[in-house]
Amino acid sequence: MTATTTAPAPAGARSPRPAPAGPRSAARRRPVWVDAAVLGTATFLAGLPLLLVFGLAAGLPALAAGVLLGAGLSALGARRGWGGMVTLALALVAYLLVGPFVAAPTLATAGALPSVESTTALLRGVVTVWKEVLTLDPELGASGSVLAAPLLLGLLIAGTSVSIATRVRGPHAAWAGLLPVAALGVAVLLGTKESVAPVAAGVVMALLLLGWVAWRRGQLAPRRVVALALVAVAVVGAGAAGPLLVADRQRFVLRDEMVPPFDPDELASPLSAFRSFVKQYRETELLTVRGLPDGARVRLATMDAFNGVVWKVAGSEESEGSGTFRRVGDTITTSAEGPRARVEVEVHELPMVWLPTVGYAERFTFTGPDATELTRELRYNDLTGTAVLVDGVPAGTTFTADVVVPERPEEAELAAARVGTARLPRETGVPDAVPLYAGEIAQAAATPAEIASALADGLAERGYFSHGGPDEEPSWSGHGADRITELLTGKIMVGDGEQYASAMALMARKMGLPARVVMGFVPEEYSDEITFTGDDIEAWVEVEFAGRGWVAFDPTPDESRTPRTDEQEQQSAEDPQVRQPPPPLAEPVEPPDEDTEQPSTQPEQDQELDGDDWGAVLLVAGAVGIPLIALLTPVALILAAKRRRRRRRRSAPDPVARVVGGWDELLDEARDLRHPAAETATRRETALHLASAFPRAGRRGSVGAAVAGLAASADAVVFGPGQPPDEHVAVYWAEVDAARAAMRAAVPRRRRLRARLAVASLRHRRHAARTSRKARRRG
Repeated sequence: MTATTTAPAPAGARSPRPAPAGPRSAARRRPVWVDAAVLGTATFLAGLPLLLVFGLAAGLPALAAGVLLGAGLSALGARRGWGGMVTLALALVAYLLVGPFVAAPTLATAGALPSVESTTALLRGVVTVWKEVLTLDPELGASGSVLAAPLLLGLLIAGTSVSIATRVRGPHAAWAGLLPVAALGVAVLLGTKESVAPVAAGVVMALLLLGWVAWRRGQLAPRRVVALALVAVAVVGAGAAGPLLVADRQRFVLRDEMVPPFDPDELASPLSAFRSFVKQYRETELLTVRGLPDGARVRLATMDAFNGVVWKVAGSEESEGSGTFRRVGDTITTSAEGPRARVEVEVHELPMVWLPTVGYAERFTFTGPDATELTRELRYNDLTGTAVLVDGVPAGTTFTADVVVPERPEEAELAAARVGTARLPRETGVPDAVPLYAGEIAQAAATPAEIASALADGLAERGYFSHGGPDEEPSWSGHGADRITELLTGKIMVGDGEQYASAMALMARKMGLPARVVMGFVPEEYSDEITFTGDDIEAWVEVEFAGRGWVAFDPTPDESRTPRTDEQEQQSAEDPQVRQPPPPLAEPVEPPDEDTEQPSTQPEQDQELDGDDWGAVLLVAGAVGIPLIALLTPVALILAAKRRRRRRRRSAPDPVARVVGGWDELLDEARDLRHPAAETATRRETALHLASAFPRAGRRGSVGAAVAGLAASADAVVFGPGQPPDEHVAVYWAEVDAARAAMRAAVPRRRRLRARLAVASLRHRRHAARTSRKARRRG
């Protein structure tokens, strides 16, 4: 057996190459934390549109926590050489530990520590939270586990993108930058139509990612960064502003496709049930309200559409918002101003879907065993302050509402208020008696508030009250065109809140006031606890005033005002069977501002739509026109400088200076057309030069003849006695303009265009002024 020996390496030979480093060593050599910072920031920017869904205070911590956990754990795993499954397991543990504090505080122990309920909700929320986000109306707040959505979005996108960037070798790692872009699209789809387009977040994110991608691929250069920045601004701006140019000017969001909105158009008119409340539930306790503020009313339904038969709640396709009922989250954003109150409502029996509300709600909290189910059925309209339970209001429903109750403006405030700008559905089938009677009882009114008050007081003072019961004056139910005609033109005006509210709302509409009908309950006396029966049902009219909101008016006569036999005879003697048209309306009866504030007229709608179109065009121009502005700014400055120079010459205080300025304007035109005259030449010599420089007569005539006359006229003014009259100066400038036009017409079109933007004359005048100042200083 022969022993094998290894010869020693020759002197000067290279040592063997060390074995390749493992993934942990490679990760240390790569900029792991730079990748984590860039991709984490991009993911945070991508999730910003979601903050408007959850609310800034609730959504920001959840989104930030998800980004920090995802980016930090992925970067740490790459540095330590952990496998992908280990990093994923640690991310899940971090999600369950941090989630109760930032995503499910209402379910956590002490608002921060994990509990069985919070852990179960967070695990289930990985799948179900997305549906909850889409089916609840913002702001969602921190109720339940809905905040798991921004936490998961930040955790998954930041963690996955950082893992790809730190574990994939070579230029292919730059593909990780596409994940934050996809996250931005998801955040926009999960958002709302009312949220602001995320232009700023998209631009900053695009610039950040483009620079990072170029750096990771070794292609970062200043000129390339500037070019890519301009492209990013144009692309992101166009993508964000483009949806504004579609027909409805609203962005596509998944929440409208996920759950069909509640459409009140499918329901019967709430006002048609007015008499049934009186007859069937007259002595039945319907609901009890605790904590009702003084002066507040309990609202059931708000109706703003009249079709000649009934008043109804406008369908979601008929009006902008008044017929839109959405699910609500933890809090409700309202623009109403006024005192805040907490109202407790207990429903004993209410045979309809309309939920009693007070003012404008900021939060609903149901109690009892069916609280969760009732919360899911709740739909709310923040423009009218109306709420519904889609499957009806069951007996025993109890809830607490945090509300804002606007105070009724003082009479002096209403007197100075203009009509509101609410866009209501156009009424149809209005009887002819409505505008005639409105003009008769409001003929002395001059302001919108006076018109509304005159209509309400006129009906209340001229009419009589009756529900049409066995011991009452006959009074038919209904509030359509036939019933209103009978109310206004019959022998005697008699009815209840259903007819009087309908009549006043129609008359107010015809007088140019935005009006709607409300049905609900108004207590006779206010106390800590009020129980309403069917006999307490009321209907009133709300009119909108600019800056004052919707103000209630009561046109129904007092219940004690009932017809008597002698009043019937007196009424029959005074009024014929057919009411004669009133005399022509006096000047004060004209609707305010000549009906320009009437919201239902077609011209005003077209005008508003035109304004919206211009707004969309301006938004697109601002979003995508930054590169164009950078290019066009020098052009605008050149044109402005020439215009300013011309204006200063024409408005000089000395008439002789104005004439000389006209001659200088002609010389500057020649200089921009590349035919400058000699500096030492006289005006006559300059005229000969220009005649030879523009030998071809253009459409505006011969240049030589026009310039020769201008030179002689300028010499006569400069060297002659006295001052030229203003008429002579005006004629001289007109001839200068004609000569300049002839000079431009004598050259090719391309040279004419270049001359408008040429700066030769500007540089020459600046050089001449600088030389003159130096000469004066030397002298």
